[in-house]
Amino acid sequence: MKLIWLGHSAFRIELPGAVILVDPFLSGNPKFTGTVEQASKGATHIVLTHGHDDHIGDAADIAKATGAQIVSNFEVCMFLNGQGAENINPGNTGGTIDCGAFSVSLTQALHSSGTVFNGQSIYLGNPNGIVIKPKDGPILYHMGDTDIFSDMALIAEIHQPKIGIVPVGDRFTMDGATAALAARRFFQFEAVVPCHYGTFPVLAPDPSEFIAAMAASGVKVDAPPIGGGLAY
Repeated sequence: MKLIWLGHSAFRIELPGAVILVDPFLSGNPKFTGTVEQASKGATHIVLTHGHDDHIGDAADIAKATGAQIVSNFEVCMFLNGQGAENINPGNTGGTIDCGAFSVSLTQALHSSGTVFNGQSIYLGNPNGIVIKPKDGPILYHMGDTDIFSDMALIAEIHQPKIGIVPVGDRFTMDGATAALAARRFFQFEAVVPCHYGTFPVLAPDPSEFIAAMAASGVKVDAPPIGGGLAY
C-alpha cells in the first residue's frame, strides 16, 4: 500500500488493482500542491467520509473525468449523482461495500454533514469514518472528522485496523492530545498519520501536540509533507 497525503483530510491510496482518493478537497485547498489531474491520475474509486465542502471537494469533477466510482453514504452519493457523477456505490453506517480489490466499511463519527447548494442548505446524511480493507495490504481506518467516542473500542475489535488516519486540528475535530488518547486507548495501530490541520488559520498549524502525546506509545507516527508518500 502506498499512501500519499494531499493536504487536509485528502489522501491517495495506491493498492494492487485500485487507486483510491479519500476526501479529495484539492482545487479549493490553499495548501494543496500539484494539480487535480496529477493527484487523480488513474483513480478507480473516490471514498468520502461526509458531505462538507472541504471533504467532497473535487469528487464530482474527478468522477466525471476519470470514471472513478464514488463510495459514500446514500445521501452523499445521490447528491453527487445529481452533479453528474454516474458511477456511485452507496452504503451507510455499519455496512460494508465490496469494491473488488478492497472493501469499505462505514463507521460512525461524531460530527455533522451537509452543504449549501444553489442557496439551499442540504442535509447529506450522517458523517462516517471509513475502514478500507485491501485484499493485499494492511487494514486502514480513516476516522473522518470526529471527536473521541468510546465505541472506537468496538471499531478496533471488529475491524482490527493497523494504520490510522486521525484528525488533530481542533475546533471542528479532536485536538492533538485527544486524538492521541483515542489512538492509544482504543487501537493497536502499527502507524498513525495525523491530518486535518494547518489548512486554515482556525486549525492547529501543525501536528506537534499529537506527536508529543504519542511519543511514549510505541506507535509509529508518520507526518509527511503535503504530497509526501508512505509505504505500508
